[in-house]
Amino acid sequence: MAMKALCIGTALALLVSSAQAATEDDATPPGLSVPATAPQSAPSAPAVEAEAKAETNPKRADFAKEQASREARQLADWIVHSGDNKNTHFAIIDKKNARLFVFEASGSLQGASNVLLGAARGDHTVAGIGDKKLSAVRPQERTTPAGRFVAAVGKNGRGEDVVWVDYDAAVSMHRVIRTQDRLKRIATATAKDKRVSYGCINVPAAFYDSVLSPAFTSAEGIVYVLPEIRSIREVFAGLYDVDERSAQGNASESAPAR
Repeated sequence: MAMKALCIGTALALLVSSAQAATEDDATPPGLSVPATAPQSAPSAPAVEAEAKAETNPKRADFAKEQASREARQLADWIVHSGDNKNTHFAIIDKKNARLFVFEASGSLQGASNVLLGAARGDHTVAGIGDKKLSAVRPQERTTPAGRFVAAVGKNGRGEDVVWVDYDAAVSMHRVIRTQDRLKRIATATAKDKRVSYGCINVPAAFYDSVLSPAFTSAEGIVYVLPEIRSIREVFAGLYDVDERSAQGNASESAPAR
């Protein structure tokens, strides 16, 4: 059975042959669902005043009351401040902590959840991994690759929906496979317990249905997977610290002309 049969089938707008997929079923979600923030009305302040406010209060992501690592917050702030998500929903996967964060386009958190990840540590993808038979995939090759991915909803060989992350590498986000071991692992608070898949991101079924799938169903979105071995700046070359960039901008504007 090929590696792709674990979690992939036919992607949206991709006409490919489907393979038999692993059984996926519902699971009790340990995730947090956060309501979307209402759109803000247009500011009534003069343009100059609005620009000054933007300089002192740079645009950043809103994690609400959710706990998140420094790297996850830095990445989310950069995404929103730079507009790297192209005005679409986006998700961040923090591999070190085995957490998934889903945001609306403006940067407001839609929800967060534990997830299961590739059994092997690593930020790379083995060439041709998506076409290998499961019996040929070595333990050290079962990685969840880091990087920026354009994601879309698709169907697997059993007609069940998944969210593609990296189609060529056979990596998708899907409902957690319903086995006693996986259900137990996804509910614990220990990140080490979450390393069990062949590379796909297993998501609690209720969280998938109520938060993840709706965010990516109407249009493509962006999925950012944080590295666990490489540095964050190696993986996201354009990344910058929003506070530092804002401070530099303010300093240059306040400097006297020469």
